Amino acid sequence: MSKSRRKVVLITGASSGIGQACAELLGAHGHAVHGTSRHPRADGAHHRMAVLDVTDEDSVQRAVASVLAAEGRLDVVVNCAGFVMAGAVEDVSVEEAQRQMDTNFFGALRVCRAVLPTMRAQRSGLIVNISSMGGAAGLPFQGLYSASKFALEGMTESLRQEVAAFGIEATLLQPGDVLTRVREYRQRARHSGPGSAYQEAFERVMNLVESGEGAGVPPEHVARKLLALVERQRVDVRYSVGRLSQRVGLVSKRLLPGRTFEHLVMALHGLSRR
Repeated sequence: MSKSRRKVVLITGASSGIGQACAELLGAHGHAVHGTSRHPRADGAHHRMAVLDVTDEDSVQRAVASVLAAEGRLDVVVNCAGFVMAGAVEDVSVEEAQRQMDTNFFGALRVCRAVLPTMRAQRSGLIVNISSMGGAAGLPFQGLYSASKFALEGMTESLRQEVAAFGIEATLLQPGDVLTRVREYRQRARHSGPGSAYQEAFERVMNLVESGEGAGVPPEHVARKLLALVERQRVDVRYSVGRLSQRVGLVSKRLLPGRTFEHLVMALHGLSRR
């Protein structure tokens, strides 16, 4: 790849799943990729790994400074770090909700704020925030996860408008079910077990959710979409990635009456009204 096309890329949450697939694919295509994680393993075949904890302001600043010291510029930032908190809204404690928001939303905000001065000085840059189809529609028993992604979506829409005059682009990727280790990393609210009024429905829904994840698309599908965006001059507000049925579902939210769409989501999750 020529130097003019080679991009310096920072990817958070690159130790597994979507982030790792993105780091490997972009690196294999000649981009200078710096993946990060709270507990990084060895460098990948085509990318470096470094420590970055998105919930720690100092850690974010150090990681960004390290990339700039090594490369002299920063062209693309991908906010992929995150986790899923599962449980009924009533069962999720405020402390658990704050932890969810601190990683999925405030973590991305910290990274954006850390890289924007450099991108403004360059008069160029691309920020890709990894959202979710759960950021377009509230998911039962994953309400705080959806809330964190709804917040990320709103922030990114505003950010796009604010940075356009500086030659900076920002966009959202909304994966549906992706075949990753999300089931291993999903956290369940402490009060979602015995004693919860929602326990039976919660377990039924989570079994369906995990079955869908097991049939998800490979994370490389998301990586290929990211690669296409990195090599474009202009990007749209958001892009969905995943099974066709799920992408059609997002479109149906805009077309169907709200209560009808809600009934569809509940039915897909094995829920019904009295």
